[in-house]
Amino acid sequence: MRTAAAALTALSSLGVAALAGCSGGGSDGGVSRNAPASSRGASPSPSPTPDWNPRPRSIAAVGDSITRGFDACSVLTDCPEVSWATGTDDTVRSLAVRLLGPSKAADRSWNHAVSGSRMVQLPEQMARAAKERPELVTVMTGANDACRDSVRLMTPVADFRASFEASMRQLRAGAPKAQVYVSSVPDLKRLWSTGRVNELGKKIWDLGICQSMLADADDLGPAAVARRDAVQERVVAFNEVLRDVCAKDRYCRYDGGAVFDFRFTGAQLSPWDWFHPSRDGQARLAEIAYRNVTAAEPPA
Repeated sequence: MRTAAAALTALSSLGVAALAGCSGGGSDGGVSRNAPASSRGASPSPSPTPDWNPRPRSIAAVGDSITRGFDACSVLTDCPEVSWATGTDDTVRSLAVRLLGPSKAADRSWNHAVSGSRMVQLPEQMARAAKERPELVTVMTGANDACRDSVRLMTPVADFRASFEASMRQLRAGAPKAQVYVSSVPDLKRLWSTGRVNELGKKIWDLGICQSMLADADDLGPAAVARRDAVQERVVAFNEVLRDVCAKDRYCRYDGGAVFDFRFTGAQLSPWDWFHPSRDGQARLAEIAYRNVTAAEPPA
């Protein structure tokens, strides 16, 4: 509690600009099994990927603060060494480490994610990733598009789709045969439900983190319920876009909603903000990614 209290003091003195714009936590975003069927994607099943190589020899990562390991090691700080995608931490065993081994992972993986970024920034990240000529690009973004100061400020679904399509075009211009693994957006409503039992965590949320979902965490009145439901519906719609756009690219594989569906616990949340993934949360993301990347068939 002394450590957590120190974090709260630091956040209060430093401000929460970095946190307020960082991607939605429960790195492993899961959803309760009572979620609507659309949470797993109501669009047609993705096309088979006969050209998929389950053992790529190089990896580039794009996305937001989850992929940067923000707040996993210390307060208000990126910690890319624990990134689920390209990190080198022994306890996380990132996707790069699992696929390439520790020594090659350090030389053959690149992390171009940016904390606080939204889908509109992804084309620029994809262009940088393409210059590495990776055999696999991992994508995890979209939580910041739903995590805004208000529901009104959430990214429109049409804009989200246009930016993701532009991102894929940017990648294909520089790396036409690079494989793409797309993670679903975490379940922010489960994050609220899981984290709201922690009193200190709620105080940190009140400093300005993901107010569209986390504001007034104990308010169960009709307006608050409707606000959280609107955020949840937008996340579901974002995941359907990720699935649809990915299905049109022969070298792209969507996770089938695995990250959204993962039933994370408080142990997988950062002790600094009860929002971003902890080391354990990053490890769970790495497990999900490795299972899906090495599978013979794409997730249903």
